[in-house]
Amino acid sequence: MTTRREGPIDAVVFDVGKVLVRWERHLPYIRHFADPAQLDWFMDTVIPLDWHAEHDAGRSAADLIAERSALFPDYSGLIADWFGRFNETIPGPVPGSPELVEALHERGVPLYAITNFGADTWAGFRPHFPLADRFRDIVVSGVEQLAKPDPAIYALAARRFGHAPDRMLFIDDSEANVASARASGWHTHHFIDAAGLAAELRARCLL
Repeated sequence: MTTRREGPIDAVVFDVGKVLVRWERHLPYIRHFADPAQLDWFMDTVIPLDWHAEHDAGRSAADLIAERSALFPDYSGLIADWFGRFNETIPGPVPGSPELVEALHERGVPLYAITNFGADTWAGFRPHFPLADRFRDIVVSGVEQLAKPDPAIYALAARRFGHAPDRMLFIDDSEANVASARASGWHTHHFIDAAGLAAELRARCLL
């Protein structure tokens, strides 16, 4: 789904998780829970997404581990594993997406990224993400202590990237993030799969 704005695109800005790389947050824990229902309970109750989002927004892993371990002391080791084994939640690329990044790079399109990622988990993941070398700059929420869909992160990114919002195409799998970027004046594409993004890029004469 895309809301098309008229006008040329000077730069393309990617999200990372679920756009360029897969994110399957249960993977570090599947061997700990024989019962899938127990695994679901652990993920939804002990380490829920809104707790993880606080890390993306800048809270330290140590604080978050201590806070959650106090609530669920029987799971303190597994809670700490969320950060210690975070790279296991990222099993590989989203099919077709790295090829689109490479094709844009070959055409000389300026590439950037805005990602909701904790500062320390990003530091641990970045050496295993060579595709990041194709981006001229990456805004990481945990470093900036601003997370999507806060409009402030899009304003910061526009200043950093040096392009006006209405000259950039922002790509994200989250409808809330896309809606916020669109309201901030960006061209947007709601990412479903690489085939849909490729069609969008061709329609905009970027490929």
